[in-house]
Amino acid sequence: MRRTTAATCAALIAALGAGCATSGTPETKQADANAPAAITWWSTGGDDESAAFQKAADLYTKSHPNVTIKVQTLSWDDAYAKLLAASTSRSGPDIISGGMTWTIQFGLRGGMVDLRKYGIEQLQAKAQPAQWKSAVSPDGTVYGIPLDMSTEALYYRTDLFEKAGLKEPPKTWNELTADIEKLKKSGVKTPISIDWGNLDWIGYFNFLYQAGGSFYTPDCKPSLNTPQAEQALSYWIDLYREHGAPKDTVTTSDALDAGTAMVYGGNWNALAIDTSKPKLKGKWAIAPLPVGPAGPTTFIGGRAVGVTSYSKHIQQAADFVKFLYTDEAVDAVSAESKARNVAYIPPRPDKVADSPFTPEHSAVFAEIIKTGAAAPGCPGWDESASDVAKQLQAAILGNADVKTALAEAAKVMERNAG
Repeated sequence: MRRTTAATCAALIAALGAGCATSGTPETKQADANAPAAITWWSTGGDDESAAFQKAADLYTKSHPNVTIKVQTLSWDDAYAKLLAASTSRSGPDIISGGMTWTIQFGLRGGMVDLRKYGIEQLQAKAQPAQWKSAVSPDGTVYGIPLDMSTEALYYRTDLFEKAGLKEPPKTWNELTADIEKLKKSGVKTPISIDWGNLDWIGYFNFLYQAGGSFYTPDCKPSLNTPQAEQALSYWIDLYREHGAPKDTVTTSDALDAGTAMVYGGNWNALAIDTSKPKLKGKWAIAPLPVGPAGPTTFIGGRAVGVTSYSKHIQQAADFVKFLYTDEAVDAVSAESKARNVAYIPPRPDKVADSPFTPEHSAVFAEIIKTGAAAPGCPGWDESASDVAKQLQAAILGNADVKTALAEAAKVMERNAG
């Protein structure tokens, strides 16, 4: 559940533009949702996640006995290659799910169906607003909708905090740096570490938006030439240079186990720590990330799901995608996720409490999600993300100053905007 749109494949984008013309319009493929159909869903993620989504599919087929749905797993490593092969041959799955903005890029080049033609907009009121905006094309076309959510929290060692005389986790940037110094004085060698987003654009995202900045303006112009963007990058850099955050990525559970006092980590870690590091049980907790000068905005990741334009069963596939937002579908996925220890957060904020986490952890994630923001759905972002990360790394590693790194990142974004 934790992957996002950080990775992209220019070859796939090009291939979609050249070879993914529809083999028929939705109008020519109209069919009753109960008409016979064998639907294949390629789900990017893990087998346990696919098994959880299969529960929703099986539930759907009980009320649509002429429809069968098979969920097949694509790993994050080879999802692009398989989607490329399907797109260029105009044959393959009826439904795909992957990075939050993938369906936008595929749809703009003819690879996805505009789900507005199938009443999908009725689901918008149920979704987290920023995430829905991220999944929808800037022109309003809905090639995909959020399938699940992921977010980031502050994991901290309660025993180390107590030893340092700290009664609660830091709530602001200033408190974070102050607590780091107190932890150092108490003997903690590594007060803070960043797991999800370390040296990456996702890591910068939290500080950028908490400072009041953004990657793009509302009309999708690069927006990194601002005081807020500079303030965010400078603060982030100081966490590494001045406050000892490791530049090497260490998993949240390993970092806490090794004596790190605080870690910026993804929500999935909340299910893994007690299992992988049983000695830590009762010695850790989570909290929202410290608030920046403009607010608490935290990154929301997840996946989008949509219907391919080369599907022979568009009507039935679109009807099933809508079904994924029903109480019964969400409950089925949540129950199977809990049984498999899968960190599923539903795409509906009102159902976060039903996720597989403890009630205490679910409450923290629900609080974070209320004010969260998602990856930009602007043209060219998928192509730009990895190069933007390289410019940010140049600043962290001392190979570029803050203004230069941000200017170069903005040039990449502008160049790829088309």
